[in-house]
Amino acid sequence: MIQKDNEETRSEAARIIANGGVIAFRTDTFYGLGADPLNPEAIRKVKELKGREDDKPILLLISDLNQVDKFVAQSDFFKLVAARHWPAPLTLIGVSLHHVPIELRAGTNSLGIRLPDDEDVRDFVRVCGGALTATSANVSGQPPARTAQEVENYFPEGIDLIIEGGEVTATEPSTVLNLSEGGVRLVREGAVSREVLEDLL
Repeated sequence: MIQKDNEETRSEAARIIANGGVIAFRTDTFYGLGADPLNPEAIRKVKELKGREDDKPILLLISDLNQVDKFVAQSDFFKLVAARHWPAPLTLIGVSLHHVPIELRAGTNSLGIRLPDDEDVRDFVRVCGGALTATSANVSGQPPARTAQEVENYFPEGIDLIIEGGEVTATEPSTVLNLSEGGVRLVREGAVSREVLEDLL
């Protein structure tokens, strides 16, 4: 069910998330599937919807920098990169804390997090508890959804709420940097170019 983005809809989304449900919402890149990242059953629902392999971790969106400490152990280097380059469409992979569900990190010891450069998206995530899963709202192998209607076309059932946030303007997914291995590795070049990250790479 598609509902227009407003205060009432956001309150409903927060209730759904708190109760272990799944929503779809506009992120800073494409539409994403949002669930409570500390709820293993909710994460399983997201993976079942996408038909996603268990060996692929699910990244998170956070509303504020202070949310990072709930999910990853921040090295000095992680803090430096975050301070220099966030907020941005840049996903940073760090060492996961032990309480983070294994379903989220797909059996690895790492987890990807992004602080979006979009105040409206950050406000929405804050209403929903400060952190949400944000894997793209599409069936695995298909292009990411750019509109709420495309989300509904992919998932005619199974999502508790689709929030109409307008068509996305992004043309690329987030750039992904792995900082969990003691150095820095470019996993995916996306919206943030290699040139911008040259000081790190």
